[in-house]
Amino acid sequence: MANSPQAKKRARQNEKRYAINKARRSRIRTQLRKVEEAIASGDRSAAAEALKAAQPELMRGVTKGVIHKNTAARKMSRLSGRVKALS
Repeated sequence: MANSPQAKKRARQNEKRYAINKARRSRIRTQLRKVEEAIASGDRSAAAEALKAAQPELMRGVTKGVIHKNTAARKMSRLSGRVKALS
């Protein structure tokens, strides 16, 4: 349990940051799921649109420190390859 004033403040800041990061991660996962669903349906144009919408969300997650740069790059690479394979 936090006793000192700065430890109490830190606990408050951590809670707030946790909520923000959780929401951001959730938004990223939602975008990725939309791409997956579009790929599964076999609709290349919808998959390309979903990928285009997911890319900035992933990169925003990187700049905000929610996910690692290489993780985002790997996800983008694999998804774009799968979208490209649809024909």
